[in-house]
Amino acid sequence: MFEIILPAFFISLILIGIHSYLGLHILARGVIFVDLSLAQMAACGAVFAALAGLPLHSCGAYIVSLSFTLLGAVIFSFSRSRRNIEIPQEAVIGIVYVVSASAGILALDRLPSHAEHLKEMLVGNILFVSWGQVAKTAVLYSFIGLLHYLFREKFTMISFEPDKAAGMKNLKLWDFLFYALFGVVVTSSVELAGVFLVFAFLIIPAVMALLAVNGLKTRIVFSWAAGVLVMTGGLYLSVLMDTPTGATIVAFFGLSLLLVWLLGLFKHKFSVNKRNT
Repeated sequence: MFEIILPAFFISLILIGIHSYLGLHILARGVIFVDLSLAQMAACGAVFAALAGLPLHSCGAYIVSLSFTLLGAVIFSFSRSRRNIEIPQEAVIGIVYVVSASAGILALDRLPSHAEHLKEMLVGNILFVSWGQVAKTAVLYSFIGLLHYLFREKFTMISFEPDKAAGMKNLKLWDFLFYALFGVVVTSSVELAGVFLVFAFLIIPAVMALLAVNGLKTRIVFSWAAGVLVMTGGLYLSVLMDTPTGATIVAFFGLSLLLVWLLGLFKHKFSVNKRNT
């Protein structure tokens, strides 16, 4: 069992490392469900690849899935709200999600054992990743992390200082690059961990950081540390209780977020009472 869990543990460390950082950008941009939408685009592409006869985890299926995701990146980067167009970007994200989900369901209906395909897309099979997948993911995400470091001023300005970024030259192209890199991460992560776990890794550690600490650098460190701690606990519980790994980790993330929120309320109430006395 330890030999099975170890690759899953290391792949989770890698996923949390990049997703917890990207989650802070997504929260700052106010496009909370862009991850689910791009993940659904990736899943939809994987289903169409399977419908075309490509094995689910083959290189060809990955290319088709990534192509669908990059299409979503183009849509999101060129749908930023402008003064003369009163269409919130969340509306575009929702439309892309529901259309891609419906298209995926229609394609699944033509596949044998479509229920298994759907379950694998949603929950993933992170417990059965190989060391080869761990190594490839580490190299890919390290490269994407390097690009984020090199272009950090542009990406940070667009996410955290949108008014200042409004006058930026080639804004939409920089926005597309952000979403394209994000799309590559989502496509690769969904293949490994499923839609639910990818969304949990992206959003919940970042929300914990927003509730607990201030400052971007501090929040990056806190979200990563909290994500690793909660992921490890969820993985341990899934083995202990013999429950589905992905679903157990997501549920434990939800419980941990509730705990952080309650501690924040208690800390705020204690501070108020102390000032009053």
